[in-house]
Amino acid sequence: MAVPQVLRETEEKMKRAVDAVAREFATVRTGRASSALVEGISIDYFGTPTPLKHMASIATPEPRLIVIQPWDVSALQAIEKGIQKSELGLSPVIDGKVIRITVPPLTAERRVELDRLVRKMAEDGRISVRTVRRDANEHAKQLQKEGKASEDGVFRAQDEIQKLTDRYTQRIDQSLKEKEKELTEI
Repeated sequence: MAVPQVLRETEEKMKRAVDAVAREFATVRTGRASSALVEGISIDYFGTPTPLKHMASIATPEPRLIVIQPWDVSALQAIEKGIQKSELGLSPVIDGKVIRITVPPLTAERRVELDRLVRKMAEDGRISVRTVRRDANEHAKQLQKEGKASEDGVFRAQDEIQKLTDRYTQRIDQSLKEKEKELTEI
């Protein structure tokens, strides 16, 4: 494996780390209704844990309302139980063939908890990016030991890896700022 390939793989892994942080942020309730809030909830559907998004259409017709319409009406009770078991603090209401969830406004105490949570998620993402950097640097050094890369090539690669690390860490920080702003505005 050559140095350019190490750089490509490193960038791809860092992108995945940033994407993972963004997905985690989407699951944090901000007081505004979002389908991402509930679509990953695992529902016990005929003895099989199934993500809600695979069982129903999820819509947000109003800023504080989520409407879930299961494709199989017999799953209404299971979906209601799954949402109640989740740690989101939401109260689903069965209304005919749909489930309505009113998203309550956040309390100041809950905002502080959520802020702490998103900061931890962001830090975990940064740690993941730095781990990718460490692995890539070790890989580049290994290439030098094997005689597949020059010393200058490895130094340039390490410099490029650091630039990638800085860029993706900044993206995580930017996502964190946006999420914190979202938490405080509502």
